[in-house]
Amino acid sequence: MNMKKLRTPSLMVSLIVIILACNIPGLGETATATPFTESGPPTEIPIQHQAIPVSLPPDRSSHAGDFDSSTTAESKQAAGGDRFTFGKFERPFNANTMDVYFSELDIVDTLVFQDDTWIYGVITLKELAPSQGKYALELDVDLDGKGDWLILASALPSSTDWTTDGVQAYNDANNDVGNESAMRTDGSTTGDGFETLVFDQGHGDDPDTSWVRISPDDPNRVEISIKRSVLGNPERYLIGMWAGTSLLDPALFDLNDHFTHEQAGAADPGFEIFYPIKEISEIDNSCRMAVGFEPTGLEPGLCEVFIPVGAPGVPGIPGPTVCSQPPSCSGCGYTWDPSTCTCSQVPC
Repeated sequence: MNMKKLRTPSLMVSLIVIILACNIPGLGETATATPFTESGPPTEIPIQHQAIPVSLPPDRSSHAGDFDSSTTAESKQAAGGDRFTFGKFERPFNANTMDVYFSELDIVDTLVFQDDTWIYGVITLKELAPSQGKYALELDVDLDGKGDWLILASALPSSTDWTTDGVQAYNDANNDVGNESAMRTDGSTTGDGFETLVFDQGHGDDPDTSWVRISPDDPNRVEISIKRSVLGNPERYLIGMWAGTSLLDPALFDLNDHFTHEQAGAADPGFEIFYPIKEISEIDNSCRMAVGFEPTGLEPGLCEVFIPVGAPGVPGIPGPTVCSQPPSCSGCGYTWDPSTCTCSQVPC
């Protein structure tokens, strides 16, 4: 047999195989094994957590109550505190008819705790029921009245154990939350809200960024923790809390800049031009608490602070302790009673 005749075809076959190998992606490269389950799809490598919150600190850093609209639900109105123009929402009701009250969206109390590692926001609901509710902390760390961070818990755990499931942390890197004037409506806006997703359910630069749990002491309390280091270790900040459903969307902040008053409606029949609530429904927020500093009372969204005239560091004439009218209780829709130091809503 002539070996030269056999060698030529074999050589051509070898060349063809080499050429094909060079043109097939991945062929000839070192492959990395991917773990598979018995059913076939690859399994995700478990997140390794290093820092997990334990118990809340013994001393609270701030506390603010909120309106309980269960007391006025039958009359299809909020108990108070709903002012669209100033970014204040008390709307744990369905749209238009306001004949369905959502106890799991009605914030009745808020607390702040902190330690060297964590800031904790505690949201007490009228009655926490199984739902599609979302809960959030909004933090203003540069004290300009505009939210800088939104810590959002979109799925509550079924136990009292801390979890990162359903928890996300958003930052407003381009500083357009609040539009031109913080908390006050500026009409329509093209802003993108809290546009930067920094943490997503254990994924991010720090897998331990934020956690959520149902309080082991109160089944109607949602506790959310955020690492101070992620926020830049602020010593001073303003913090408010939210409960809602689909409208509790990072891209829609501030809500009163993305909707007009006519679109949003009102939860108080005293504002008859706008009542009832319309496109902004099933949502509630708290006032903002000052942590780490003494507020002036002019901070947008600040909880009402009653300052005795003549108190240390407060200008005034020394004498009987009386309360000064806070800036938040002024203008159309509010009346101040100095005899009881109370602020009430009235029709404009």
